[in-house]
Amino acid sequence: MIFSSLDLTPDLQKAIGRCGYREMTPIQEQAIIPARRGKDLLAIAQTGTGKTAAFAIPVLQQLMNNPRDETDGSGPRALILTPTRELAEQLASTIGEYAQFLPLSIAAVYGGAKMGGQEQKLKQGVDVLIATPGRLLEHLTLCNVDLAPVECVVMDEADRMLDMGFITDVQTLLEGVTKKHQTLLFSATSSGAVNDLAKKLLRNHQEIRVSKDQVTAETVEHVLYAVNEDQKVDLFLELLEENNWFQVLVFTSTKKQADQLKAKLKGYPVATCHGDMRQNARRRALKEFKSGKVQVLIATEVAARGLDIEGLDYVVNFNLPFLAEDYVHRIGRTGRAGSQGHAISFVSREEERTLGSIQRLIGQKITRVKREGFQSSHRDTLIRQVAEQKRPARKNKATQTKIKSKKRS
Repeated sequence: MIFSSLDLTPDLQKAIGRCGYREMTPIQEQAIIPARRGKDLLAIAQTGTGKTAAFAIPVLQQLMNNPRDETDGSGPRALILTPTRELAEQLASTIGEYAQFLPLSIAAVYGGAKMGGQEQKLKQGVDVLIATPGRLLEHLTLCNVDLAPVECVVMDEADRMLDMGFITDVQTLLEGVTKKHQTLLFSATSSGAVNDLAKKLLRNHQEIRVSKDQVTAETVEHVLYAVNEDQKVDLFLELLEENNWFQVLVFTSTKKQADQLKAKLKGYPVATCHGDMRQNARRRALKEFKSGKVQVLIATEVAARGLDIEGLDYVVNFNLPFLAEDYVHRIGRTGRAGSQGHAISFVSREEERTLGSIQRLIGQKITRVKREGFQSSHRDTLIRQVAEQKRPARKNKATQTKIKSKKRS
């Protein structure tokens, strides 16, 4: 099913097209239409399945269909709750792209940022509010926000909110939502606690489940190189020359890393795509990459959402993403339409824990490729230290056995 069949408001459809979205993922196919009709939903979907669009698009469409009642004041009409600052920032950026041509204001409030700036945004008025429960509760206590006008509540990553102990805060917040509202509950996993929460918060709801095998395409080959952080540039240059990559999309975790990598790739046609660049500059970089004028496109998470590049064979994770979900989004740029794709990751010792989360999400162990001169010394040192610690222990045990034998004789 394609997005153009949804009969969305033209400006929303235009933004979705700009984001590169054409065909819906399974969770989007199943969730958008009932959510748009005002149905409460419990959606069980792994991260990386396109769930943000699955709840954001119907919410934005409903806000456009029903203009704000001026008697409701300037409080948010849609409230999206998420467990962490990183997810809140990411949601604000992604939903902001969907709403780029709409007369709607979007704001995010979360811990770790100054209250003053957030307070100002809230008092100016907001249509879609993305928040972590603890920080929103602070603003509510200080009377910086009124939740009475909220028409739709989305709980993203509900299972993580349960694990992190936020549900009491959530229930307190929902007491301030006085209108009869729609509730969309999204969770990566199904459990008794999630089902109990659904029974408490949802009314006559519809349940949607997307299986784990729909997370990544079978046409993508995943490999990784264990390498020190300071060797990643040299490794990339070797692979680039050795494989003669015509087009390669490289992901870094920060804008600074993207700019630094570009500076070191002298002699190659390279472009960057990150949040500090103007929208038209990012579009130009993507256009030149698609046309073949640019051989290496270096992108960050936020700027790369929705990139639609046909026939892309290679995606390189120069740094692993902070969230496992972003790995799925990154590699989703290759292996499309049945063609073979390659996802290559450079993993430092410090990134091994993140690697574990990614492997659990995609349901497979990523193949390690050993390359002479580029082994992660941190990892090798740790393995050697563990081996050395075990060796004396076995020796001592053998010595003690000999002593005991002598005593018996």
